[in-house]
Amino acid sequence: MDAVLNATAGLIPSSDSDDTKDTSNSVVTFLASLIINIAVALVIFVIFCILRPRLRRVYAPRTYAVTKDKRPEPVSRGLFSWIPAVLRVPDTDIIQQSGLDTYMFLRSIRTMFIMFAVISIASAASILPVNVKGTMKLTGLNSLSMGNVDPRSNWLWVHIGFFAAIVWWSLWNIVGELRIYTHLRMWWLTHPNTVSKAGASTVLVSNVPKSLANDESRLRDLFSMFPGGIRQVFVNRMCKKLTRNVHTRDKLVKRLEKELTKYAIKCKKLWSKSQDTNSPYRLPTRPTTRKSWNIFAKVDLFEHLAAEIAKCNRFIAKSANNMDSMERQSSALVMFNQQVGAHMAAQTVLDYRPFSMGQVTAGVNPDDIIWSNLEISPWSRRIRGYVTFAITVGLTLLWTIIAAALSSLVQVKSLANFEAFKWLRGNSVVLGIFSGVVPSLVLALLMSVLPYILRLLLYIEGTTTRSQIKLRMLHRLFFFQTWNVYLVTIFSSSIFQIAVKSVSEPGKIVELIQTQVPQSATNILTYVLLLAFIGAAKEIVQGVPLALRYLVPKLFAKTPRMMLKAEQPQDFKWEAAIPTHSLIFLMGFSYSFIAPIVNWFVMVYFGLFYLIYRYQFLYVYNDSTWATGGLSFPKSIKQILVGIYISEVYLLLMMVAKVHAGVNAIMRIVVAAGLIAVTVGAHLYINEVYMPAINHLPVKRAADVERTPALAREFPDVLDRSGDIEKMLPESQRCAYATFSSLVPAFVIKLVLRITGSAKPNTVDNGWDNAEDAMPGFAHDDQLFGQRQTRLSMADWQPLATSSNAYLARQFASPELRARAVSNLWVPLGDVLFEDLRREIEYHGQGTIMFITQGTDITKAFKVHADTDFELDRAESSNRAELYKRMHNNET
Repeated sequence: MDAVLNATAGLIPSSDSDDTKDTSNSVVTFLASLIINIAVALVIFVIFCILRPRLRRVYAPRTYAVTKDKRPEPVSRGLFSWIPAVLRVPDTDIIQQSGLDTYMFLRSIRTMFIMFAVISIASAASILPVNVKGTMKLTGLNSLSMGNVDPRSNWLWVHIGFFAAIVWWSLWNIVGELRIYTHLRMWWLTHPNTVSKAGASTVLVSNVPKSLANDESRLRDLFSMFPGGIRQVFVNRMCKKLTRNVHTRDKLVKRLEKELTKYAIKCKKLWSKSQDTNSPYRLPTRPTTRKSWNIFAKVDLFEHLAAEIAKCNRFIAKSANNMDSMERQSSALVMFNQQVGAHMAAQTVLDYRPFSMGQVTAGVNPDDIIWSNLEISPWSRRIRGYVTFAITVGLTLLWTIIAAALSSLVQVKSLANFEAFKWLRGNSVVLGIFSGVVPSLVLALLMSVLPYILRLLLYIEGTTTRSQIKLRMLHRLFFFQTWNVYLVTIFSSSIFQIAVKSVSEPGKIVELIQTQVPQSATNILTYVLLLAFIGAAKEIVQGVPLALRYLVPKLFAKTPRMMLKAEQPQDFKWEAAIPTHSLIFLMGFSYSFIAPIVNWFVMVYFGLFYLIYRYQFLYVYNDSTWATGGLSFPKSIKQILVGIYISEVYLLLMMVAKVHAGVNAIMRIVVAAGLIAVTVGAHLYINEVYMPAINHLPVKRAADVERTPALAREFPDVLDRSGDIEKMLPESQRCAYATFSSLVPAFVIKLVLRITGSAKPNTVDNGWDNAEDAMPGFAHDDQLFGQRQTRLSMADWQPLATSSNAYLARQFASPELRARAVSNLWVPLGDVLFEDLRREIEYHGQGTIMFITQGTDITKAFKVHADTDFELDRAESSNRAELYKRMHNNET
């Protein structure tokens, strides 16, 4: 315990003798932090504006590296032209290009920005003047806080009224946002571009009893009880030997592509040299290797790799023909004829035996499944869950010590004790810089490591899909950050000051609460400043991707395939970003009535990130690995509710600390407790009304769409005033209600629409029964809410209605069982110089190797070039089809 206190001591402001000095230095610390953060952010921002039009690979990969229907409008080369360009993009275009998950994430950031914009203005007009005119004679930033108001003053009712108003308005916003999200999610679930995918009507069933797994007819009979019946059942297989062969084959193919590319460059250089010197061209010496069983005999590397690839491909082909002989796993994929049947199965108790078929996941994408975790027994998964949860809690507590120790080391007073840092003593400017920037920077760097650890723990636990890992990480990381960043590192100074001083003077504990707690506002401010300016600048400049985009191709990408992979837009770290933004909301809301200056910087934080994220999702980030239909949004709402609860408890404690002020103080305590009761009621209402309709498709929505199919294509009416599609408002008005109805009453929007003359019902027959006209502004063949085509699961390439059962059976198998017994080599060997080499490798590949030479070549500078618009997946599929046709003709 002493070690913990000593490690945490560096975070605590000085006690009695240093109180005045610390208070006076709070302004210096804050101003130093503000100036440095703004200066660094402006420099980075200007660097981005200069580099953006010049480095399209880093700052606009979505303008060329995704399918044409997903590409945004190009932005002009002006320094700041990207700002109005991204703000003009309609919400419907964001949904079309980036998906519902992206839209709901951006919407949550925008909502928090608007909330704090209103809170900032309201606090400046109400509680800030009261704090400034307080009689407690505090100095520095503390003079702007609630601690400057006499606890016996009736002016505290202003703080109570202000906080009650923002709590009510926040809850009203939350309910409105959930109402809108529910309509958008139902629209997403039933839209033809979602329903047409095979995964939309498929469930993953874990812990299937052996008696059912070994008898597919019984499994079919079980799930045929649901509406529409089932189309297919895919029982997963054990294929460890096949897995090893597929991985070995893929490594061999990668190596052969690399060696062939290197050899092609060498040939081109010699050919060019022979042309320049008019000398005869001679083939360079081909590389050799040693066989594993005979290290003394050298063989041709190309022939050896081709023969080894052929051996693996023959085993893969043999395994595909003998799939029935493989051991069956205790998991299965069940495809229903109707989407509603899949969602009903996911909510039904399938067996009375403990854990039997207790985990059912609807809307499964085969590429999202963690196949190695499917065979984990339910008891093992449950034990692993307890162990990983205990590790998470232990890690949280251990991290407290680590963070406290590191933060104390970089505190100015600790550093000044070392000989090398003596120059810090007495230097107020440098002291302010260190106190305001360095501890927060160290904390932010330390927290960046955490998501990788939590992700590993959830994988070990046995989570069956990658999406579930990301969704579960949201709450774990938020809990971790709330404890370690907010309560321990930032807020602990007040707690420890109260604890230490109350030991010697127990009678002053009430006074200490009301004076010490507001002083943590400086720590809150410095952390928010760091993330608002440096964090936002770091997000937009993409420092690490900027380096990797140019270092990886030059140092590691030696083949066209590797170069094309390096050009793919990077993925967004959803599981790390959402909890961080919720934490900033918690910090701002909990101090909104104590230190209103915090509100303004939280508003700036969300405003900057909203602008930057709009650009990043339109032009930079790839959304293919995250398509849940916005399921992260309800979790974000729950985290916001946690922030409101903590803020209300905060207010209650502050009012209890002022209980000695008489009857008014008791009444204020009652009001503070009443706010908690109101929030609990709102929370219960949300759980009862909205949460059940979010995870799965409601039967009524399925029935409405079946009765009126055009309803699935139309942008929803979030007010749900009429189910008559012929009387729906135009799409622009429905979008207006979807955008603003959670912020202002619907009658205000209706009044504005009436004034602008656009409130007439949509009574025109738009030919909704025609698929191409079903959704104004959206092309029928767009993969709405989808991923870029080259990253789609193969199961989503072909519409469900035109897919054969054999095709679906292959695509819903594990990646090893999906593997084709054909290897495509994408190399720059299209020149006639390499014709004999291609034939030779195809010969040694025994008909299992084919070449793709389109989309790549060798430049005049003897560098490999890969065409980013080349559709490699389609070329590989075409090659496989040609090879199978050739093999069939040979057999005939």
